[in-house]
Order: sequence, then structure tokens, then C-alpha cells
Amino acid sequence: MSDSSEKKVVLITGGSRGIGEAIVQRFAEAGYSVAFTYASNQAAADAVVSRIAAAGGSALGLVADVRDFPRACDVVKEVQDALGPITVLVNNAGIKKDMPLMKMDPASWQDVLDTNLTGTFNYTRALIGSLVRTGGSVINVASTSGVTGMAGQSNYSASKAGVIGFTRALAKEVVRFGVRVNAIAPGFIETDMTASIDEAVRKKLYAQIPMGRAGSARDVAQLALYLAGDDTTYVTGQVWNMDGGLT
Repeated sequence: MSDSSEKKVVLITGGSRGIGEAIVQRFAEAGYSVAFTYASNQAAADAVVSRIAAAGGSALGLVADVRDFPRACDVVKEVQDALGPITVLVNNAGIKKDMPLMKMDPASWQDVLDTNLTGTFNYTRALIGSLVRTGGSVINVASTSGVTGMAGQSNYSASKAGVIGFTRALAKEVVRFGVRVNAIAPGFIETDMTASIDEAVRKKLYAQIPMGRAGSARDVAQLALYLAGDDTTYVTGQVWNMDGGLT
């Protein structure tokens, strides 16, 4: 563990794969006690815990549907009982159900809003009372889709735009308690979800990005760690675009 930390505790939602897994690993490397939620894949969650343990860190994986507010309250209590006060929350869990609005059924709209936006509310609401007593940081993973809007993603774009508005409003509410709230808006990031994209489609996507390439989940994780740390104590209510210049 190359970074110094006084065993601070971080809770990350959706931490068993992709960007969430990278965030879990980066905070563990920095010396944090890490807890994360996952929706259903226990094997993937156990693998994350094992990798962190093998590297000398510690992680706690908890199964939870982020749409379930009572479960969010239980998760916060379980983590704080096991690891101590949570001082960093990363709201990362999210889903996509992309399609043109003319073909979108109400369930596809609601599932995305409930997971991406209400899930962010649920965990922040469950923890905020503790954070205003201890101080700390909330980091919400939004998306460039929430900044600019993307065709075929009216549900996803709306949910992530909501996360951005939530971030800015909450930052103003809790800043006087020493709590900072920021958002990261990733663009095209290489994960297991994007690995199967057709090469021709990939080239078209890259052509729209000024840097001409995708970012990595590790890039997002590094920014999350930076926003949680002591080098950004005068930063709150901000949306950090990480998209290779796309926006």
C-alpha cells in the first residue's frame, strides 16, 4: 500500500465489477477499509475480496439492491459496526436499458431511474446523518450522458442528470458540516460491459473523442480517491468530466 491513510472507511455501491471494482481496489491500495455492495453475483464479489486480501488489504462485500432503502440503512449499520465510521461514500451502482423513447416501456424507464438516481438517494440518505457528525465526502458516479444527453438513452441520461443536480444541491446543504459532495462524469470507459462492442462501432466512437481512445476504470478510480482525499478539501458541488475531451 503506497498511499498513507489512517484506516478510513469507504462504502462503494456496485463494487463487484467494472468501474466499481476498480474503485474498490484503488481505495484498498490506499489503505482504506473498504466495504462494497453487489446486486447478486456472489462469486464475483468473493473474487474481489480475495484479491484485496491477497494484496494485504481488507474488503467487505454485502449483497444489496440499491433500490431498497431499508436495506441501505442496514448496510450502513453493518459496515459501521464491522469497520467503524464511514467517512467516504461512492455511489457507483447503475444500469442501462438503452432504446429509443418510442420503444421504451414504462418498466425500462422506471428501473433505470430507481437504480441510478433513487439508489444514489438511498445510500446518501442512509449515511448523511453520520457524515454531518464526522465530516467526510460523497462521490457520485454520473455520466457524460447526464451532461450532454445521448440519443437512445433518455432514461439513462435523465437518471444521470438527476445525479448531477442532486450532487450540486446536497453540496450546498451539507458544506457547513464539513461534508463535500462531488460527481464524476465518465465518458467511454473500457470495462467488461464494453469489451464486446463491434470493432467498427468502436472506431466510430473513438472518432468522436478528441483523445481518440477510451478511458480506463482505473482512471475513474484514481479520480474518486483524489476527491476523497486531503488535496481537495476546498472542492465541493463539482462535476468532473472524464471523457477524453468529448464534452
